[in-house]
Amino acid sequence: MSLLIDSPARFRGEVRTTAVLAAPLVVGHVSTGLIGFVDAVLAGHHGTTTLAAVSVGTALFWLPMMIPMGTLMALPPSVSQLAGAGRHGEIGPLFRQSLWLGAGLGLLLFAFMSLAVFALEPMGIAPEIRPGAADFLRGIRWGVPALTLYYCMRYLSDGMHWTLPTMVLGFGGLLVLLPLGWVLTFGEFGFPEMGAGGLGIASAIMLWAQMLAFAAYLARSKRFASLGLFVRFFTLSNRPRWAPIRGLLATGLPIGVTVLMEGGLFIVTALLIGRLGDVPAAAHQIAINVASLCFMVPFGLAEATTVRVGHAVGQGRGSHGVRQAAFAGGVLVLATQLTGGTILLLGHDHIVALYTRDAVVAALASSLLLYAAAFQFPDGIQVLSAGALRGLKDTRVPMLLAACAYWGVGMPLGAGLGLGLGWGPRGMWIGLIAGLVVASILLGTRFLRSSRDTHVVTVTDGA
Repeated sequence: MSLLIDSPARFRGEVRTTAVLAAPLVVGHVSTGLIGFVDAVLAGHHGTTTLAAVSVGTALFWLPMMIPMGTLMALPPSVSQLAGAGRHGEIGPLFRQSLWLGAGLGLLLFAFMSLAVFALEPMGIAPEIRPGAADFLRGIRWGVPALTLYYCMRYLSDGMHWTLPTMVLGFGGLLVLLPLGWVLTFGEFGFPEMGAGGLGIASAIMLWAQMLAFAAYLARSKRFASLGLFVRFFTLSNRPRWAPIRGLLATGLPIGVTVLMEGGLFIVTALLIGRLGDVPAAAHQIAINVASLCFMVPFGLAEATTVRVGHAVGQGRGSHGVRQAAFAGGVLVLATQLTGGTILLLGHDHIVALYTRDAVVAALASSLLLYAAAFQFPDGIQVLSAGALRGLKDTRVPMLLAACAYWGVGMPLGAGLGLGLGWGPRGMWIGLIAGLVVASILLGTRFLRSSRDTHVVTVTDGA
């Protein structure tokens, strides 16, 4: 609060800068969320079982994907700190090493998803859901290497304060997925009707299109020409080097685990609900897809805050500058979460009607959206706090705090209420709310502690 009193003009300027930086990120993330919306709507109109299968398949796709996605989040603060310190010549080599890391992670995840289809029966997924979920996974796994490389390129661009490509390519992906998904799901123009498997294949094609388009943009853009991002990439001088990759892993793996802690809470919830049958699974998929769309707004603001905090550290602006950057993002998050919660409270029935014509599924999904409205504020606070901590490269302790909140509180409570006491999906969603509330308190407190020193160091050791 003292920031607002000491330098209100500078704080307003920081809010504007964060908003401008975040706007394309938010729109880009919303477009990514709309990809899930397109999948859910196409699957829902194909049938309740198809929607349930896509719900389980999506969960098993994103659960392992959280690790590489979070690990590569080490790139934006690293790039923004180098840029803030004027060390632009080091950005290109770091980016090229991140590509090697992304390629390796993508191949590992491809192998994992090839085996994941055999886990559906042991996990207790309802028999009617398993075939479609397996087909979805077999299709979308081919896009995993493209997605990890795409994250490298996107995070490089974000770290350089240039977020417009994320927005443009996000909507470009929609233009590929919507017609292709419709054709392959329903079997139009002579193609066989593939249901959930068709959506998986369409998603993989879209991911490759996005990655190749981003690579072409970075290679040709004058904005990035001085960085030499792809200079002599396939020469011995650009072979994988352990030192920079280890640095990215040291910062990024705790981020990946933290993202897995939160995302895994939602994903495992979807898998547990999948044990209850196609109606609960379909209703949960609708509600979680809407909640995910809402989450894309604070997530984009948190990523912008990561860059702004990292830039403040690189410029040596100390505790005052770091907190000013974080609190500017906080003001924006509180405003957006109030808007999102209000929309969910007032429009839940109308939103659900876009997804399904099944009255039973719609009634349950509509009630779950009220729970989603309840966790808008804690969800916004925890993701903003996590983003600010990433800007400080403070990642190890937040990882442990996230594990405590989501898996020490959220999952046991949700599983106990939902499965143990028979409250079903509603009990599981109460667990989600509890985990997010605890995370918002712990991570917010951690940021205040990490940023209180007079001189904020470039790399917080996490102690």
